[in-house]
Amino acid sequence: MAAFAAGEACLLYDAKGRTYLIRLTEGGEFQYHRGVVPHSSIIGESEGCFVEASMGSKLVAVRPRLADYTLKMPRGAAVVYPKDTGAIVMWADIYPGATVLEAGTGSGALTLALLRAVGDSGRVISVEKRPDHAEIARQRIEGFIGRIPDNLELRVGDVEDNFADAAPDRVVLDMPEPWHSVVPAVEHMRPGGVFCCYLPTIPQVQEVRKALSKTGSFIESTTFEVLHREWTIEGRSVRPSHRMQGHTGFITVARRFTRPDAESDQESS
Repeated sequence: MAAFAAGEACLLYDAKGRTYLIRLTEGGEFQYHRGVVPHSSIIGESEGCFVEASMGSKLVAVRPRLADYTLKMPRGAAVVYPKDTGAIVMWADIYPGATVLEAGTGSGALTLALLRAVGDSGRVISVEKRPDHAEIARQRIEGFIGRIPDNLELRVGDVEDNFADAAPDRVVLDMPEPWHSVVPAVEHMRPGGVFCCYLPTIPQVQEVRKALSKTGSFIESTTFEVLHREWTIEGRSVRPSHRMQGHTGFITVARRFTRPDAESDQESS
């Protein structure tokens, strides 16, 4: 692994396991309650190195995992938590080479996960309605990757206007009213494609499930939530943690198919 360079994200661990996310810059400094750490003491060093603060405390410097970056990065819009991101990538079947249409971009956390899953041969088109959120997402993506990769298109506007030219294999929506995208998905997503949305409330879920059912063009529609609980393991003391990540959102997934009557309509036209 290459040494740390200016412009990279870096995660610092102190002696008590607390973490601090910084972006390395020439001449920059990290200040905390145990002193100051010049960025120059990290730049050029290998990942996993120890650095010493001005008051003598030592910290470990590593590159943040995507989960670390998602939880620690400054953000505008709320992010999809890692426990839900993993389920979305798996159940929406985001694969290398896929074309994914995403909305809204938000703070860019889910976008980063989708990019990683589609690989260099895939393509992510992420649409955000609010220009201010779109700009924050651009900054956060650049903060993790260092640039906006060629296979990512960041667009501002309504996602419904982007289905035709995207012709997506997968649709992943984190927006208040995804049911408006169901018909465009039927019209422009290939048969076998997956429609996925992330919603905080059951009334929203009911609305999107109704829209999916009404088209008659989706099978395997399912809705679920993910709960995450850590365990404390200290010698012989083994117990579930007192705190857990409970409900954050509902994930709904459905597969697009071509109805027999739709094929008949095409043959007769």
